[in-house]
Amino acid sequence: MNDSLRQQFDRLGHRLAELDASLNDPQVLADMGRWRKLAREQGEVRAVVERWQRFAQRERDAAEAAALLADPASEADMAAMAREELQEAQAEMQRLEAELQTALLPKDPDDERNAFLEVRAGTGGDESALFAGDLVRMYLRHAERQGWRCEVMSESASELGGYKELVLRVEGDGAYGRLRFESGGHRVQRVPATESQGRIHTSACTVAVMPEPDEASEVTLNPAELRIDTFRASGAGGQHVNKTDSAIRITHLPTGLVAECQDDRSQHRNKAKALAVLAARLRDKERAEREAKEAATRKRLIGSGDRSDRIRTYNFPQGRVTDHRINLTLYQLQAVLDGDLQPLTEALRQARAAEQLAALEEGGA
Repeated sequence: MNDSLRQQFDRLGHRLAELDASLNDPQVLADMGRWRKLAREQGEVRAVVERWQRFAQRERDAAEAAALLADPASEADMAAMAREELQEAQAEMQRLEAELQTALLPKDPDDERNAFLEVRAGTGGDESALFAGDLVRMYLRHAERQGWRCEVMSESASELGGYKELVLRVEGDGAYGRLRFESGGHRVQRVPATESQGRIHTSACTVAVMPEPDEASEVTLNPAELRIDTFRASGAGGQHVNKTDSAIRITHLPTGLVAECQDDRSQHRNKAKALAVLAARLRDKERAEREAKEAATRKRLIGSGDRSDRIRTYNFPQGRVTDHRINLTLYQLQAVLDGDLQPLTEALRQARAAEQLAALEEGGA
């Protein structure tokens, strides 16, 4: 373990002492919100510090065993015990070092939030809309596997099937953290059902995944900066929906961002949903701008979510899925489209962790 990481663990030991003192401070005890926040941090820091202390102890044990083995005066029995102790200590140190490195990785507080997932048809006309429908089905099935709940916030269906655009709210533990790497351009290569000569066509969709802001979010919507339009809902929904102006479209004038909802019969509920989506889009815009600045100084392994990126290709003739960010190809196309995204999402999470760890070791965090 390098000196930079050792120094960070030592600093955590000092931080734990500070937290222990703060939690006994009468002023902190009088503020339950602050106390809970510090107590949560104390639990996280203590778990890391205890691992670090155990690692340091096993490091000392290994050094003592190695010294005993190097002593020519050591008896055979003692040397055998020292050799066994050295092997056990080294094995435990290796495990603890991996756990400690993972514990140091920066955590995104948004990872545990619910998510808004948007799928939009891109180049390719009707085939792109059909592919958007396939992606929506894939995400719905994946959410079902994870035990998440999905709600359609808005949709624009295509005449031949699929969607021009669809926005889902995904509710569940770690939804955003597990879906965040889906943001970007998704490309499909296949023979469309309308293709009479069997030629392979390429079309694309864009996916955007955004964390759902909470009430304490830094995004504040100024009513003076919003234009709210009502209109008659289209498509299925019953006679009541089609006869009243219950659908809502909200435009954020400074940025031009638009969110709309027509899924509910209540204009009030549609407005609330549209405001939530708009807040998420504004927050996502701020995040993208921040990450673009960071990417200018340090190359990122995982894409920032730029929707113009081509992140993944679904090739039907070869039955393969390729994620271009980590050069991973799986010949499991049907399983992926049926919602088994785990091999892809886990590989992306590991790649991100490896990048973060490299930055830590270089002293960049």
